[in-house]
Amino acid sequence: MQKIINVIALLSGLTSLTVIGGGVYLYKNADVMMEEARGKLSAAAVEAVSGALPGLIDSAMPNMPEVTGPALPKVSGPAIPF
Repeated sequence: MQKIINVIALLSGLTSLTVIGGGVYLYKNADVMMEEARGKLSAAAVEAVSGALPGLIDSAMPNMPEVTGPALPKVSGPAIPF
């Protein structure tokens, strides 16, 4: 029974060390990874998306009337007690 508990404790320690090591690696290399990801995004893709956005937005907007009616007159009445 003690051997099983020792194996579980050893595996738990290795898991903790792996998580800590991975976190340190990501912390140290985050800037490099972000720059690589930005470099992979091609300028053509950015231009295609920016060219398509105005048309998508215009088609998604509802047709609004260009002229609205006159302003409604201000009507005051008795106050509503609370």
